[in-house]
Amino acid sequence: MAKIAIIVGNPMRDSYSEALGEAYRRGAESGGHQAEVFLLGRMNFDAILREGYRREQPLEPDLAAARAAFGACDHVVIIFPLWCGDMPAILKGFLERMLQPDLLAIQAAGRKTNIDQAKAEWKIFKGKSARIVMTMGMPGWFYRWYLGAHALKLLKRNILQFIGIAPVRSSVYGMIEAVSDDTRKQWLREVEALGHNAL
Repeated sequence: MAKIAIIVGNPMRDSYSEALGEAYRRGAESGGHQAEVFLLGRMNFDAILREGYRREQPLEPDLAAARAAFGACDHVVIIFPLWCGDMPAILKGFLERMLQPDLLAIQAAGRKTNIDQAKAEWKIFKGKSARIVMTMGMPGWFYRWYLGAHALKLLKRNILQFIGIAPVRSSVYGMIEAVSDDTRKQWLREVEALGHNAL
């Protein structure tokens, strides 16, 4: 059995992102896994890192609960729509706020001179895997192959893998507003199957 933290990074309520999160949770529970969903649009926290990494910004209760689940889980699922070529601001702010205490602790300890040691030092969530689920208005293949999938690479390589999470798999669903209801239902079934297998 895997412990799974599902982060829905869409500030809009009752969105398709929420439906995808619920589908993953439903599938995970049917597979015998323990899953918890965090809907950022319904949580109460300041998404702005007010003083950067100068001093710690105390975590609000909702954010502290999400951080505890993130730390305790085996698998992380992050679901969000592509907005202005990137993840929504609430998701980026959530990640900055949630990771700040650990990154500040590393900064305070001082970086080692050996490059390999310094790299290992930042792998604070080693042993976890992740799934990124993105929706967008353009075709998914166009985003990946022509535009270079920059937001996906940012989240995968510069954030998740940087803190030790691997492997990081992804699902991209394009033309979200133009596809039929049947296609949307099929995507929900696909995500539910991923949850069943904790992938």
